[in-house]
Amino acid sequence: MEKVIFFIDGFNLYHSIANERRFNKYKWIDLSKLANNFITKKEHIEEIYYFTALTPWSPDKTNRQKIFIKAQELKGTKIVYGEFRRKDRICGLCKKTYTTFEEKRTDVNIAIYLFKLAIQDKFDKAYIISGDSDLIPSIEEVKILFPHKQIGVIIPIGRRAELLKLKCDFHMKIKEKHLRDSILPDIIPLKDNKQLVCPESWH
Repeated sequence: MEKVIFFIDGFNLYHSIANERRFNKYKWIDLSKLANNFITKKEHIEEIYYFTALTPWSPDKTNRQKIFIKAQELKGTKIVYGEFRRKDRICGLCKKTYTTFEEKRTDVNIAIYLFKLAIQDKFDKAYIISGDSDLIPSIEEVKILFPHKQIGVIIPIGRRAELLKLKCDFHMKIKEKHLRDSILPDIIPLKDNKQLVCPESWH
């Protein structure tokens, strides 16, 4: 069996779903099920890594994220956190300064884990779920240093990422049927009569 590891760019996947209203019902997705849609019978998923960051400006969003992350951890997915940093910008119309947040470290963290796990020989094949071309340099270097390992990309729904596809050994595309077949149950029972419930706004 070929050893497989998934590297999931959380925000790239999330925004591909959230930016299209008709796909919003798929936010409550089971990442383990989604990953299993793409492997062959000769492959075994060793680990799934989900790269994300908590949103500091919105307690409601953060709470939904934590519920989603807990649901993924229950299925064995490992979470790797980046961060959001404040950044001042100038409005092009009124010229006033305003504060926004930029997500940092996801592409760096994916690169680090890709190298680390390749060095440790933890995978024969890496599947990266992302459409971010910033990952190209790290993919190119891993392919040079570990030519016997395959790196493929799974492009989130609604994304193109043509250059990223060219740099990988293989590429696939998330389609609506993959999302539809990978939804978590609305209620996930926990110990002590507790439960995780899909956020109401995600229905």
